[in-house]
Amino acid sequence: MRISFSYDKKKVLQALRYHFIWQPEIRVILILVIVFDIVSAILYMTGKIRPEPFLLGSFIWLVFLISFWFIMPNSIYRKSSAFTDSFIIDFGNNQVVLQNDRGFVEWDWNRFSKYIESPNFFHLYFSAKSFFLIPKDDMNDDFRHDLRAMLKEKIKK
Repeated sequence: MRISFSYDKKKVLQALRYHFIWQPEIRVILILVIVFDIVSAILYMTGKIRPEPFLLGSFIWLVFLISFWFIMPNSIYRKSSAFTDSFIIDFGNNQVVLQNDRGFVEWDWNRFSKYIESPNFFHLYFSAKSFFLIPKDDMNDDFRHDLRAMLKEKIKK
């Protein structure tokens, strides 16, 4: 199975947001900030505390949202030259071969620890923080279906 692709900035930024939000440590922090803000709002409304803890929770929530929704995805996009390249990727029985004008790289299937599917991409993970994005834009439904089946077979979660 072979496909050629390049990246669309808006979709890559959305995929990076998706990656960040699904990280377990970020989800825990997100839940803790929300719980803190709700509890402090309730305590403020009942007159048990001053407004500062509620405002602090709201400020932390706002900073958290801005950093993981805007700052981090944009900084990663700017730092990586890969998002401006065009690629050809071959999914073989034993390995995945990625190539562009500058060369190629071969990955055995056992190099991937997991994969997830977001609305516009397949995310192939090497580790918890290292992954490669494969856009779905140039794939027809049959190709996507076959690729999903291959990923399920080759990458053991």
